[in-house]
Amino acid sequence: MAMRRRQQHLKQQLLSGGIQGLVGKISIAGIVVVLCTFYLLSSARSNRSVPQSAGDRSEVNVEKLWETAPSDGWRPSSAPRSDWLPPQGQTNGYLRVRCNGGLNQQRSAICNAVLAARIMNATLVLPELDANSFWHDDSGFQGIYDVEHFIKTLRYDVRIVESIPEIHKNGKTGKLKGHQLRPPRDAPISWYTTVALQKMKEHGAIYLTPFSHRLAEEIDNAEYQRLRCRVNYHALRFKPHIMELSNSIVNRLRAQGHFLAIHLRFEMDMLAFAGCFDIFTPEEQKILRKYRETNFAPKDLVYNERRAIGKCPLTPEEVGLILRSMGFDKSTRIYLAAGDLFEGERFMKPFRSLFPRPENHSSVDTTGELEKNNRGLLGSAVDYMVCLLADIFMPTYDGPSNFANNLLGHRLYYGFRTVIRPDRKGLAPVFIDRENGHTAGFEEAVRRVMENTNFGGPHKRISPESFYTNSWPECFCQMSPQNPADKCPPDNIVDILNSRLESGALVDSSLSSSTSPRPSRRGEETP
Repeated sequence: MAMRRRQQHLKQQLLSGGIQGLVGKISIAGIVVVLCTFYLLSSARSNRSVPQSAGDRSEVNVEKLWETAPSDGWRPSSAPRSDWLPPQGQTNGYLRVRCNGGLNQQRSAICNAVLAARIMNATLVLPELDANSFWHDDSGFQGIYDVEHFIKTLRYDVRIVESIPEIHKNGKTGKLKGHQLRPPRDAPISWYTTVALQKMKEHGAIYLTPFSHRLAEEIDNAEYQRLRCRVNYHALRFKPHIMELSNSIVNRLRAQGHFLAIHLRFEMDMLAFAGCFDIFTPEEQKILRKYRETNFAPKDLVYNERRAIGKCPLTPEEVGLILRSMGFDKSTRIYLAAGDLFEGERFMKPFRSLFPRPENHSSVDTTGELEKNNRGLLGSAVDYMVCLLADIFMPTYDGPSNFANNLLGHRLYYGFRTVIRPDRKGLAPVFIDRENGHTAGFEEAVRRVMENTNFGGPHKRISPESFYTNSWPECFCQMSPQNPADKCPPDNIVDILNSRLESGALVDSSLSSSTSPRPSRRGEETP
């Protein structure tokens, strides 16, 4: 694949130096706009006005991007590092949850459900996926995920059953009914150990619905966070036929070299949510406004203000211009993970002029299976796996996107696989200048913004970045750590966990028999 090779090191002081030089010449009395907007606009002007010699040009080494990001001595590890005991004694009851939203929102909810069950020493009933309302797909957990693998992988952590067992009372047989509760959003652990646990002990089972974002993400307990990672990156494995289909697509894409996967979030729901309407025709704006009024709370959104602070999704053309400015050429093989793009044919035309070889799961799948289930959970699952395994992944709107956020976290855990995360706030003034006719130095300005982004290596999690987007450092370790808390677990961690599980089973056998079956011990898989 023909790629422009760039050999110089990145020079990260160019942008900040240009801004400081410009701001120093402007008096306070001359500032007549909002401070943050001025900062962005002045950044763009500095990009154009500071003379650049040939030796000072910003460079992005595309060939290095095809490799994984530097690990700085870290490696993924979500195995317990303390005296992590198996589920203790008799269960306190059964926990049922209904996970609402799309596939990736549900994925986070499943992680929270396992943690909630651990906190309450409860038996988790296989989570329900509210797929019908979102995807019109009733596949459910059993239709998407490998159930046996899920239960087996988490046997050291929680008891899991596929359904609440039957109970016998007064000569009658029936199922235990769960007491329905609506957890607070981002509920603290204390809510589960008090309110939820009390109701569970009273009724024998509780049913938490809806269960999206119902447990706080930031928890000051590294072992609890590592349990979330064990669920997300080890226990939640798609069914074999989904994995096989995904691998076949990846192999076909990679047959001709590297490939880059883009999550092109230019769909009606996201555009309506962002309130970015001005680039559309009056008729198109009418459609978006109606969708917003129907699905989102009223809010006064001004397009120019939203655009200036990077709150608008990137257009397909802008995505293409970023990649071209970074040094990717027309031969780059691209996989597009996206739903129905709003006015897609019109907005994709400029992108195709820059990169004429975009593929999607339907165009690469030779089995025809995705054509029959293009809008269901299957299509989303395949897109997820292809983006996970791609050489480079580029999300174009990773703010409220669960798909992009989960993938960023999974690729980080999967071995610091390269990601390109456009800094929409930093790029906004560059694109606005281009639209106003200031095209000189455009690609250089884009490179200067992008060279200061993280390309997939370990980095500190800063709010509002989600734990599911960046689980460092809790779910990573170092072989030669400076901090003892970062030390990797022993190589025989599986033997240790098995020993504890067997000890717990011996204790349980001396107690009265429990209604919940104990986890299977088939297989020896590291958590």
